Formats: sequence, C-alpha cells, structure tokens
Amino acid sequence: MRAEQLATEVDLDPRYSGIARLRTETRYYDAVIDEIDGRRIRVGDHWLTDWASCNYLGFDLEPQIIGAVEEQLRRWGTHPSWSRMLGNPRVYPQIEERLAELLGAPDTLVLPTITQIHLSVIPVLAHQGTVLVDARAHKTIWDGCVFARAQGATMARFKSLDELAERLRSATAGPVLVCMDGVNSMTGNIPDVRRYAELCREHGAVLYVDDAHGFGVIGERGDDETSPYGSRGNSIMRYFDQPYDNVVLVGGFSKAYSSLLAFLAVPTVLKNRLKASAAPYLYSGPSPTASLATVLAGFDVNAERGDKLRAELHRMSMRVLNHVRDLGVFTPNTDNTPIIELPIALDRDLVDVSELLWQRGLFVTLAPYPGVPRDQVGFRVQVTAANTDDQVDELNAVIAELAAAGVFQEAREGSAS
Repeated sequence: MRAEQLATEVDLDPRYSGIARLRTETRYYDAVIDEIDGRRIRVGDHWLTDWASCNYLGFDLEPQIIGAVEEQLRRWGTHPSWSRMLGNPRVYPQIEERLAELLGAPDTLVLPTITQIHLSVIPVLAHQGTVLVDARAHKTIWDGCVFARAQGATMARFKSLDELAERLRSATAGPVLVCMDGVNSMTGNIPDVRRYAELCREHGAVLYVDDAHGFGVIGERGDDETSPYGSRGNSIMRYFDQPYDNVVLVGGFSKAYSSLLAFLAVPTVLKNRLKASAAPYLYSGPSPTASLATVLAGFDVNAERGDKLRAELHRMSMRVLNHVRDLGVFTPNTDNTPIIELPIALDRDLVDVSELLWQRGLFVTLAPYPGVPRDQVGFRVQVTAANTDDQVDELNAVIAELAAAGVFQEAREGSAS
C-alpha cells in the first residue's frame, strides 16, 4: 500500500478522523513552541498563556529543582543506558524508598512511563483470568486490557459500581483484575476508591488504579491541611485513607513532578515478580538522568512547601470554576480539581472555537470526537501553581465572551453550583 493511500485511509478512519481534522485545520496540533516565559509560550511571533500544561505544582520552573540536575549529570552522565534488569544507578532505590514512604505503600517500582506500565503490567497481572475495565478509563488502560485479552484473558467493561458488582459475581476465570482511573483526566473528578477497593476485596479481585492526575495534587486528609486537596499530594489512596491490600496503584511524575518517570505501588513479592516479567524493566532504555534528579529534588520541595503550592493551586482553580458556574456554563468537574473541561454546544464547531481561543491568546487542550463522546466535544484547561491571577482574569474574560456567544453547553441539573 502506498504511503499516500495509507495516510488517506487513516484520516478517514472514524477512530482518528476528528483528531486528523484538528491536526490539519487548527493551530493546536503539532505546534512548535519557540520560547517559554513562565506560563507564557511563544509560537512563531504569537504569545499565548499556557493552559494545556499538566505541571500542576510548577516544578518545571522551580529553580531549586532545576539546580539539582547538574550534580547528578556529572555523577551519572546524561543517560546511563543499562536496562534496569542489568544495572541501576543508586538514585533508583533512593527514589523508590522515598516514594514508598510518601505513599505509605509496602514497596514501589519505578519505570519510564505509565503507558509502558499499562501495556506490560496489566497482561502480567491478568494472566489468563478476567479483566474488568471502567468504561471511563484512560485510553492507555484500555490498550493494556486489550493486550491482556489477546494473551488469553477475558475482558469486559463496567459503567457503575453496581455493574462492577454484578461482573464480579459472575466472573469465572481468575485472577480478576479491575482497572480504573483515579482522578479522571478529562472531568477532573475523584472516584470513591474506598467503595471500589472494598468491593474488590470482598470478591478477591485486585484493584488497579491509574492516578496519573491525582498524585502530587490530592493526598491524605487531616485537620492541618491547607486546602480540600489534602496534604502531601500522596495519591488518591491516601486521600481516602485506604490500605494497599489487593490494590496496585499506578502513578507518574510527568504531571505534578514534571519529570519523565512513572511508578507502581506494590508488595515486594509482586515487585520482584515484575522484575522478571515486565518488559520496561527487562528491556527498555531508562529515564534520563535529569528526570531522576528532578524527582529526587521534587520530593524535597514537596516536603518543604508542597502544601502551600497545593493551596494556591486550589485557590486559582476555584476562581475559574466559580466563574464558570456563575455563568451557568456546564463543566463535568464537580470535585474542584484543576482539570476543567468545557464542552461546547452541539451546534458549534470545535475548529471555529479553537481559532477564537488562539486569537485571544489561550493555549488549551482540544477534546474532539472520538477521543471524547460527541456530547463532550470541547476543550480543557489545566490550572497550575505557576499560573498567575492576571492570567486567570484573562481566561475568565474569554470564557465569559464565549458564554455570551452561546458557545458552551448550559449547566445541568445536579451539577456543582
């Protein structure tokens, strides 16, 4: 098949057509960013405020963290390229020990990316048993579950806790693995992991939770917390004060910690099993030294002033969310996290909306179909601790302009107010 014909067929495939159209008709795909200045970015000669970053705590711009890189580079070079199976710079066990303490977990294993973890670990845990996956789970979780099915596991999805209970009662092939998101990457909402974990323990299933967007933002609750996000940013499991019995927690440092590294919180016996079966540990090139250095330095900054940053993150997120709700605009975010999805009205075109956003100087994450259902097409903004109140004022002004023009869906009964 000629490359031109293949490219045409991919663009027409309904699985990719919405994204393909945005890639060719908007400025938000494959944008080449020439310069950054805090949360301002320059594309060519056009400056925009960055609301697409997932660097929630602003660690990507933190001088203390940036300054920690050179020492590790001089010690280890830019990239010790052994697979972890062969050799591990001392910084790896240092990270895993500090991470286990932060999470309150029995042990941890760090690997380069969450995507690699899903594709390699889900099939190992599922074996030829049963995989039950939340219909709202991230695409990369689905990919791991599909791979597990190809290797002999039975796969089914569920849409609610009640449906999961029914699936668990009827699951015949063991082991049983239940896969879901923690903080949802689109809605920003926080599922009641306590109820899911209790249900899984009741049926002897393992709960597999991807908390990519929660780790670093939400954490343990207490009287001394500086915001409703909790303290320490030590994940959704600590937010709900849950033990790790029958739970595999997956998270990443690429969001709140601004570093290329990911992790699993697991018992040591399972960690050792994965060292013999998970492809990223056995064969993949490791994370670069700079990312390992920034994770370690990030632990220090998180301990010193992470809760202050989370308080600021919550304050600015609420400025945007309260404004959206006061305008009567619908957002699925009811849990007040910094992920704010804004679906557009069904008769509006996302390409047209994106052009106005570009002209107003806002860099956002577009959400086309089929990446999201048709009634959720729109865009997402992510607030970070490195954004400013002036930038929030500008964002809110543009949201008000779009709302006055009827671009958004109206708030629905029962949504946050």
